[in-house]
Amino acid sequence: MSKNNANNTSAVLSAQAAYQLADVTKTDAQFGSLTPRWLPRFLDWKALDTGIYRLNKVREGESPLDVLCRISADDRSIPEGFVDYETEPREYRLNSISTVVNIDTRVADLYSSPFDQVSEQIRLAVESLKERQESQLVNNDDYGLLKNVADSQRVQSLTGFPTPDDFDELISKVWKEPSFFLAHPRAVAAFGRECTRRGVPPVTVSYFGTPLITWRGIPVVPTDKLFVDGLKNPQSKAGKTNVLLVRTGEKKRGVLGLHQANLPGGTARGLAVRFMGVDKRGIASYLLSVYCSAAILADDALAVLENVDVGNYYNYDKD
Repeated sequence: MSKNNANNTSAVLSAQAAYQLADVTKTDAQFGSLTPRWLPRFLDWKALDTGIYRLNKVREGESPLDVLCRISADDRSIPEGFVDYETEPREYRLNSISTVVNIDTRVADLYSSPFDQVSEQIRLAVESLKERQESQLVNNDDYGLLKNVADSQRVQSLTGFPTPDDFDELISKVWKEPSFFLAHPRAVAAFGRECTRRGVPPVTVSYFGTPLITWRGIPVVPTDKLFVDGLKNPQSKAGKTNVLLVRTGEKKRGVLGLHQANLPGGTARGLAVRFMGVDKRGIASYLLSVYCSAAILADDALAVLENVDVGNYYNYDKD
């Protein structure tokens, strides 16, 4: 074999060398822990001017206004009364969730094509703040939905698993125009298995362009902010979690998300981005803040199915 033939395999431009002249199609920065954050989408929101929301209530059952029901034409008596109000109504104050993003101006100047480094850093920080916001709406010790369910609105599963009967029991607690169920994806799957077992698979409906299952026409909204055994992503198949049923809307006396209106530097609902300046090292700083809270206007606007097990599976081959 000739020398030229022996070296024939190396007499072409290598892929590694060609790569140096090739354009590379890039994505923006991907963040695997981001979620669709359905809860803020399904909630009705109230814009506040001062960051404080006072929930005035009537003192029901203590000084009711009697209603006249005339039985005969001769009955001309008119009952007297008034509707009393709570003298110390609850006030909700917006909670602040903040972070500071630092960016080296030299890096931003030199490496901002095709993606602007400042915009990408702020975008990812905002996404993280919004994830935290949704978690606080569910779990905050002051205004979180789980912490504010009335005792009369707490339901225990009949079998320990999230069954159609349990979801019906929740509906009996929030029967005045219920808006949506809220459950961890593992709980949604467990509920689906229980429905399939009983021969009543839930109907799927599209919301915001995404298919979600429903029960009795009410969407079952997934969120990883309702933890399983205290975890977003549990490794075990078993585990305990909670399922919420929510009525939302001010006119419905439901659950409201609260946010601040007309924020300086506001870029989205309740979100402010402020440039804090550049220090002597050339580091630019941006302050990002989200202001939010939630209010439950009536006890029957919210109910919870507590401590349901998501680890029940069926072997249909043996049934």
